[in-house]
Amino acid sequence: MERITVNPKMLGGKPIIKGTRITVEFILELLASNVSEEEILKDYPHLTSEDIHACLRYAARSCKNEIYLELETK
Repeated sequence: MERITVNPKMLGGKPIIKGTRITVEFILELLASNVSEEEILKDYPHLTSEDIHACLRYAARSCKNEIYLELETK
């Protein structure tokens, strides 16, 4: 993931697009709110399509090995 970086001294250690202060979370929230890739690139011209796709790959890999358990309450 050469386009995504984490630095504990920047934005509380949230994953960001390298060379920016734009978080993966922010890009994912935009996409989830039906903001198109084209709109994101227009609003943030220093980003590339590859940056956006790196955010999606990061999110997919983050969820890949998660296991959800339901706990029974007595």
